[in-house]
Amino acid sequence: MKWIAIFLIMILGMTAVTAEEEEQPEQEQVIKPDIFRRDILVPKIDTEDFEITAFYGVLDVEDFGSEPVYGIRAAYHVTEDFFVEATYGESEVSDDSFRRLGLPLFPQETQDVEYYALSVGYNIFPGEVFLGRNIAMSSAFYILAGVGNVEFINEDEFAYHFGAGLKVLPTDWLSVRIDFRDYIYETDLLGENEFTHNLEASFNLGIFF
Repeated sequence: MKWIAIFLIMILGMTAVTAEEEEQPEQEQVIKPDIFRRDILVPKIDTEDFEITAFYGVLDVEDFGSEPVYGIRAAYHVTEDFFVEATYGESEVSDDSFRRLGLPLFPQETQDVEYYALSVGYNIFPGEVFLGRNIAMSSAFYILAGVGNVEFINEDEFAYHFGAGLKVLPTDWLSVRIDFRDYIYETDLLGENEFTHNLEASFNLGIFF
């Protein structure tokens, strides 16, 4: 009887604990996470590797001031990082400041300038540019260097250049970029041979095909 009494007491105790646990209300979550997932549209470069670009900007020819420059570029993207590009540009130079001193250098006050260049470029720091909250455009900062030719006043000068720029892709076939380059060549227009630095800043609009 003693063992039976002990066994009954244990059963009643376990039943009481279970009843207390069932009576306790469930704890509600105090902080409910509010998760908002945005749909980001990231345009990618089109599957085609060729790019044609028109550009317009300013060319600062050393010793002769700054004038508008415009032209066209044709690029082939070898990989996602490397590309080669051919450039043709036109501008003009003026010897007005020398004429005021009675020292005209050109047959006419203004002379046309044409240049050709072949560049090798490399895309670094690829990333995204956000337009508002829901649109992200692919972008890349790039550097380039190359060689070419500058023609004006019946002179044909070999030139080399280097530069950098920022490219943004609003769509998978359209590119917008800001470009800065320094064209360096040797000339003797002022009486002695010297290397000149000719800085160009341009806005570029291109398409992939």
